[in-house]
Amino acid sequence: MPRKPVVAMRDIVYFDLETQKSFSAVGGAKNKAKMGISVAVTYSTKTGQYHIYTEENIDDLVQQLVRADLVVGWNHVQFDYPVLQGYTVYDLETQTMNLDMMLELEKDLGFRLKLDSAAKCCLGNDGKTADGLDALRWWNEYKKTGDPEFMMKIAEYCCFDVKVTKCVHEYGVEKGIIKYEDKSGETAEVSVDWS
Repeated sequence: MPRKPVVAMRDIVYFDLETQKSFSAVGGAKNKAKMGISVAVTYSTKTGQYHIYTEENIDDLVQQLVRADLVVGWNHVQFDYPVLQGYTVYDLETQTMNLDMMLELEKDLGFRLKLDSAAKCCLGNDGKTADGLDALRWWNEYKKTGDPEFMMKIAEYCCFDVKVTKCVHEYGVEKGIIKYEDKSGETAEVSVDWS
C-alpha cells in the first residue's frame, strides 16, 4: 500500500511587543530601535503555545520569527520590527514572511484601523485590556521597585493582544471579511483574502 506523503504543518507565528521607552523619550518615531523591549509575545500554531520574551532571550524570538512560515501582527512591520531591529543583524522586514493586517487593511480603507475596532466588531469583545502607556508605566515601576508583578502585568497585556490578533486573523481567514467601526461609529466591513 502506498504511503501518504507527510505534509508539514505551517507555522504561523502571531507577534506583538511592548517597549521600555516612548517616542518622546527617544527623540521621535525615527528612533524606534532605541525604544527597547520590555516584553515580546508570540503564539505559534505549530506548538500551540504562547512564548514570552524579554531582553535576555531576544535571540530566541528573532529565530522564531525568521523560521516561521508566516508572521502575523498588527502594525508589526512598521513598529515592532524597527524596535526589534535594535537587537539583531537580521533585516526582519525582508527576512521574514509577513501579514501585517493593519497595513493590508490600510491599502483598501485608506486609513489605519485600530485593532480594537476590528476586535470589537469581529469578535464582540471590548478590545484591549490596557494600552501602551500602561505598559510603559508598569515598566518604569518594575525598574524602580524590581517587583516582578509589574513584568507580569506587561506580559499578560501583551499576551492578550496576541490572542486578539490571532482571533481577528482567523475571523478574516474564515469569513473573508473584517468588520470594523467606521468614522461615524457604524459597523462596516472590508473583504480580505488571507487564506
